[in-house]
Amino acid sequence: MQRHERLEQDVRVALSDIILYNLKNPSVTGLISVTDVKITPDQKYAKVYISIFGKQNKQKVIDAMKKSHGFIRSELGRRVRMRNIPELTFEIDDSLEYGSHMDKVINDVIKKDNNK
Repeated sequence: MQRHERLEQDVRVALSDIILYNLKNPSVTGLISVTDVKITPDQKYAKVYISIFGKQNKQKVIDAMKKSHGFIRSELGRRVRMRNIPELTFEIDDSLEYGSHMDKVINDVIKKDNNK
């Protein structure tokens, strides 16, 4: 594993921990998972992909996380040793929900096929 990939993985784990245990924003609710982090080579920017389960208005959660950006970034600086602490942008990742939906569709088709 390259150093950059290891850094992205370390940041992903740290952000997951910060969001799950340290973020006290009441608007950030539901089961939130950091699925991926992409950091630019100069470490100035990082795109954080978030999967949110159990919340109807996902954009509201993303907006609340953007408001908590400073706290999240400062906590990240305490936990991960980096040359620069990147500016964070949060994106919704629906791939886990889509995969769950596809599993349900496939299981429904299999059940219908077995009932014939």
